[in-house]
Amino acid sequence: MKTVVIATNNKNKVYEFKSLLGNDNICFKTLKEIGYDKDIVEDGKTFIENAYIKASTVAHDLNVIAIADDSGLSCDGLNGEPGIYSARYAGTHNDDDNNKLLIKNLKNIENRNAHYTCAISLCYPDGSHVEVEEYCFGIIHDEPKGENGFGYDPYFYIPEFGKTFAEVPLEKKNTISHRSKAIKALKKKINEDFTLK
Repeated sequence: MKTVVIATNNKNKVYEFKSLLGNDNICFKTLKEIGYDKDIVEDGKTFIENAYIKASTVAHDLNVIAIADDSGLSCDGLNGEPGIYSARYAGTHNDDDNNKLLIKNLKNIENRNAHYTCAISLCYPDGSHVEVEEYCFGIIHDEPKGENGFGYDPYFYIPEFGKTFAEVPLEKKNTISHRSKAIKALKKKINEDFTLK
C-alpha cells in the first residue's frame, strides 16, 4: 500500500481529500499522524507557491508523496484582500477575528464580489510535481448564516444556491467548491496509484 501525506492537520481538508481521492491502495496520513512538526515557512507570493513549498518540503524530508493546498478568499472591493493572508488576516489564526476585520474593511464598499481560490501541489520524492488551481465565485454578505463549513463560509453567499457556503451540506458544497474542483482537476492528472499520467 502506498502512503500519501496530506500536509495539513485541518480535519475538513483531510476529509475532502480522502473522500475525493481515496482508494483501497492508498494510505493517507496527516502531518500529526506521522509526527512531523517542522515549522514550514510559507513565504510564497501566490497560493500555488505556498502549496508547493509545503508539499515539496514534506516530500523531500520524509521521502514520500505529499499533497498540500493553499486556499483563501479574495475580495474585488479590497483589491484581492485577504488573499494569501486569509488564515491570518487579523493577525491571528482565528476565524471570528478574520471575519470581523473583513466585514469592517468592506463597510461602505459597494462591490462585494469575491472568490475562493484553492491551489494544490502534489510532490514526489524525486522532485517532480503536479499543480492545479481552481476557483469558486460568490458575494460577501454582512451577516453570517449557517453552521457548516469554516473560515469565511458563513459570509460567502452563493447566488446559484441562494445560500452561504455554511448553509450548504458538504455533499452539495463539493459540487462547486474551489477545493473539490481542484482535487478533481488533480485526479485527472494522476493515476489511481498516484503516478503521473
